[in-house]
Amino acid sequence: MMTDPLGNLAKYTLLVVGALFPIVNPIGNTPIFLSLTRGLSGRGRTALARMISLNGLILILTSIFIGTHILAFFGISLPVVQVGGGLVVISTGWALLRQPNGDDFAAKGSGPECNEADYSRQAFYPLTLPLTVGPGTISVAITVGANRPEGSEWRWPLIGGMVLGSVLIAASIYLSYRFAERIGRTLGDSAMNVIIRLSSFILVCIGVQILWNGLSALLRTLVTPF
Repeated sequence: MMTDPLGNLAKYTLLVVGALFPIVNPIGNTPIFLSLTRGLSGRGRTALARMISLNGLILILTSIFIGTHILAFFGISLPVVQVGGGLVVISTGWALLRQPNGDDFAAKGSGPECNEADYSRQAFYPLTLPLTVGPGTISVAITVGANRPEGSEWRWPLIGGMVLGSVLIAASIYLSYRFAERIGRTLGDSAMNVIIRLSSFILVCIGVQILWNGLSALLRTLVTPF
């Protein structure tokens, strides 16, 4: 049976982008990114955006191609990853939800210092994981890599499509975070504060949903008759 390599390349690219982009949601994470990098210079924020997008790309590719093998090696099931990751996401969202407003920072003089080194250390945690590429993204990426067509091998259209799709996701992360400050200036401080609160609340809800997905899967194993 003849197959169309370019068609399969496009199919797997769209599969990765369609499955991961709504979960990664780099545009929606922009206000939180700005909040966590308050006081950072434009050049530092650009470098940080590059680091986060590269870290995200590595995490996504690792999850797609060897995620199932890593979980099997440590004896960890996907629902357990969802439970643990959901707790981390809830914790991050709750901390953001309770942080002072920008005006409070200015009044108390306790705003974060413009220290490039401090922010570069946060590039992986919490800015990449769990804020940008969280447990939901990782679990979906593992599922995408594990649920390829029955009997299919890692041929170049499949590999190329998944790599290209992951690169497009990383590019969207970089562009969203690279121009986050411009987006913030356009919206204004008051609007950004409202959006940050709403985004933080949504982040808590996403964490609860991820946690519940893992818990419900684990609970079903308890009630399944032997």
